[in-house]
Amino acid sequence: MRKMTTEQKLKVITKAATDKKAEDIQTLDLQGRTLIADYFVVCSGNSDVHIKAIVDGILDKLGDRGMKHPRVEGYAQSKWVLIDAGDVVAHIFASDEREFYDLEAMWRNVEATLEAERPAISENTE
Repeated sequence: MRKMTTEQKLKVITKAATDKKAEDIQTLDLQGRTLIADYFVVCSGNSDVHIKAIVDGILDKLGDRGMKHPRVEGYAQSKWVLIDAGDVVAHIFASDEREFYDLEAMWRNVEATLEAERPAISENTE
């Protein structure tokens, strides 16, 4: 079985989350901003059972595509579960934890900081 591309992983993860009725699914494009991953997929579940169902659905779909053992953290507590599929990392949150950690805002702030730190390019090239 062929290795999945980044885009295929992203599609599998977002589709599996959608199929399990994950709430407010967001994709953060981190390409060129960090070595952690190329994309974060961030979503919420409305209960511990729902969060576990979302995680299980993502893991099942990745397994169906040949990825048998992505790293998973936080499953037992089901407040913030992280699935590390290499270049795509899924974060499945309970609503309170998602609001508290606010990954979307944190990465928007990183982008704003990076933009501010880039040197100005002069239009005048002699």
